[in-house]
Amino acid sequence: MRLKSTLGRVAVIACALMVTVGSTAVANASHGRECDTPSIDRFQQWLASGEGATEPATGSILVPRGRHDYSAKIKFLSNDWHVMVLWLGNQFEAQADLSRSHGFFMTYRASDDLYVQLRPASDWSGGAKWLTKIPSTHGRLVTRFFSFRADDWTTSPELGAPNYPLTEALDDARGLVFVGKTPNDLEFRGLKIDGYRPPCVH
Repeated sequence: MRLKSTLGRVAVIACALMVTVGSTAVANASHGRECDTPSIDRFQQWLASGEGATEPATGSILVPRGRHDYSAKIKFLSNDWHVMVLWLGNQFEAQADLSRSHGFFMTYRASDDLYVQLRPASDWSGGAKWLTKIPSTHGRLVTRFFSFRADDWTTSPELGAPNYPLTEALDDARGLVFVGKTPNDLEFRGLKIDGYRPPCVH
């Protein structure tokens, strides 16, 4: 359809610029120099928790890809619950206020579906948490956006429902906890949270 006025063209161009700038702002929210020790987008603590049969079983899952370039790799090995943890403040005692964040971009590959839980410092333990689905990429490396809108988060009948709203979990977020109940080959290459830049602690 042809625009009939200069004003119409200007309005369309301005709208396109707003969308582009907004998308760039979210994508680059945590942009900055990496930490001096291994990290991905300044997140240093990618951990196998020891819960479920995983490879590795415990400890850091960061592996080098090149000079100052890392990925996080873990395998879920059985048909039972597995747990992988990312500390948002790079230490267990830290927490992040994500109440104004729109969500996060994640670059990853997964051979099967899994979930990520948002765990607050005020109610860290236990499986009854808000979660959202991380779809399988069938082994391909993809970048996807995961929103913090309440409508995009749910609970698991098997793990239980938290007794607080998602907004409270966003206020004092301690970690993202990745859980799955099937064998899965996982790799994480990037994680950028809108409005949040993690501090380097090592």
